[in-house]
Amino acid sequence: MKVLLLENIHPGAAAAFERAGFEVDARPGSLSGDELLDAVSGVQLLGIRSNTSVTADVLDAAKDLQAVGCFCIGTNQVDLAPAAERGIAVFNAPYSNTRSVVELVLGEIVVLARRLTEKTQRMHEGVWDKSARGSHEFRGRTLGIVGYGNIGTQLSNMAEAVGLRVIFYDTADRLAHGNARRVPTVDALLEEADIVSIHVDGRPGNAGLFGAEQFAKMKPRSMFINASRGMVIDELALRENILSGHIAGAAVDVFPIEPKAQGDVFDSPLRGLDNVILTPHIGGSTQEAQEGIGHFVSTKMLDFVTGGATPLSVNLPNVSAPRPPGVFRTGYLHRSAPGVLADTNRLLADAGVNVTGQALSTSGELGYVLTDTDRALPDDVLSTLRTGPQTVWLRSYEL
Repeated sequence: MKVLLLENIHPGAAAAFERAGFEVDARPGSLSGDELLDAVSGVQLLGIRSNTSVTADVLDAAKDLQAVGCFCIGTNQVDLAPAAERGIAVFNAPYSNTRSVVELVLGEIVVLARRLTEKTQRMHEGVWDKSARGSHEFRGRTLGIVGYGNIGTQLSNMAEAVGLRVIFYDTADRLAHGNARRVPTVDALLEEADIVSIHVDGRPGNAGLFGAEQFAKMKPRSMFINASRGMVIDELALRENILSGHIAGAAVDVFPIEPKAQGDVFDSPLRGLDNVILTPHIGGSTQEAQEGIGHFVSTKMLDFVTGGATPLSVNLPNVSAPRPPGVFRTGYLHRSAPGVLADTNRLLADAGVNVTGQALSTSGELGYVLTDTDRALPDDVLSTLRTGPQTVWLRSYEL
């Protein structure tokens, strides 16, 4: 199998694939357009981070593609429905870098509250500015978290531990951690929070979530942090509120348009503003997080292509099963319809094949079954299953 890894994925992932006997092509930057279409030809496994868009056109060009690994939290850069239709599994790392993002956000709160960006810049310029003007403790202040998922909840726990009060808003019914308090609307959060931190996903409905109207509703001299998705905020509106003094400081780690490769030119209307921290999408970019992500996603992809397991796939039915040695396994992805499993098992019984284990799950219009048997399926059985009217694909594995 051929594996293509883009965007400087941790070398541990490449090593895992190479140990499994796969050919690995690892590249430091992202690809787009014709470059990406050419690169995916003949590739079975594709690894990306957040800056590579895997559209339906890319999936069409990748005739041999079996799985896409998003070595990050989000999967909005992949067209999930077309991938599912083609039977291409998509995996991500929903937990591996949460701690890194949370530590960055907490550090930014300290830096913004103490206006350390300005202090350190003046020191580098040779100016001794020993003044408490504009510098504050954050103890007792209110942190408003928009998006209370894996990162939001861990931020909530750690923020409380260092003395912040926490309120949160989420469209889903989330359990409050510690003394955190849910508020009914984003507007209610903005009216109360001294610090607003955004932790939503990249679904299209979140585009433009924070614009001029939302910034105007924030408390005067509050602080704003976005470590979620660049398309969530209106950068020009944030710039205006920083310049007016309505917002005392901001930290932004993600941007609507980001450079494709290390060292490329970066531009933003937020450059050059006082007490504004700009970081190059490094929320999850710690050695620990990237190593963990590399291990987690590569393991999921390898389990899929060597044994058919799909747990934590974001677009195919989730099925897992033990891997007893010496059995023959068949993975059968099909369009969900009454009688498919019964017909399959009848076909095996008629061929005298004994089923030793079976696991099935359906999701949306797809069903997926892993079947372990005491011997390899006869060629005529495989042919019948592969050509069935509901079949997406059928693969065999010898465990």
